Amino acid sequence: MNKEQQQVFSKVPELTLIFWVIKILATTLGETGGDALSMSMNLGYLLSTGIFAIVFAAAVMVQVRAEKFHPVIYWITIIATTTVGTTLADFADRSLGIGYAGGSSILLLMLLASLWIWKRTLGSVAVDSVNSPKSEMFYWLTIMCSQTLGTALGDWTADTEGLGYGGGVIVFGGALAVIAAGYYFTKISRTVLFWAAFILTRPLGAVVGDFLDKPIEKGGLNLSRYSASATLLVLILFFIFAFSHRAASQPKSATKAD
Repeated sequence: MNKEQQQVFSKVPELTLIFWVIKILATTLGETGGDALSMSMNLGYLLSTGIFAIVFAAAVMVQVRAEKFHPVIYWITIIATTTVGTTLADFADRSLGIGYAGGSSILLLMLLASLWIWKRTLGSVAVDSVNSPKSEMFYWLTIMCSQTLGTALGDWTADTEGLGYGGGVIVFGGALAVIAAGYYFTKISRTVLFWAAFILTRPLGAVVGDFLDKPIEKGGLNLSRYSASATLLVLILFFIFAFSHRAASQPKSATKAD
């Protein structure tokens, strides 16, 4: 299989610094955008989750049906997972009364179950193995679980544990720095490091998003959720169109499966 064929079959982006910058911006947008619908528009967590779930399902359908990797489609789908993850986690933690600890525990089990079933079914959970509709569905289900878990972790750290938004940024930013060091200086599985980093960027985005729009007396900047979301979206579009993006390289043995 030559490089051109690999690009056709690869539907997820190459992991670069720009990827992680956009990912953090997208997760922050998920927090401000989700709160804008559920809180600022007073639609509530359940209705907002239903709306975002429809958007997410439509985005995944377009992404899976696309013949090749397209940055705009991919990042729209990522943003959809972050917004529905925000409102779903808030609904479980607050409306259902499960609490941050209980919600995080349940979501962690769901995430691990998704990864385990994916691994048992297709043999790999690595990004470069996402080359078929079936692997894509596992990929997006796992991302959905990770985004929801990340929201709960971010809120738990900043609110319940009393670290505040600045403390949350230090905790999750520090954890990501440790993962980056593991990537460059150890032989730890790159797949394990990827999923760890992917999960932890979500609570980082959650605490940054809350810092932007929460009241000053609660440690935030009290910015409008609408203006914060619009600014973040503009930044995401800038990084999408100002830089080149390539699909992740596929293993030479990869074939277009079912």
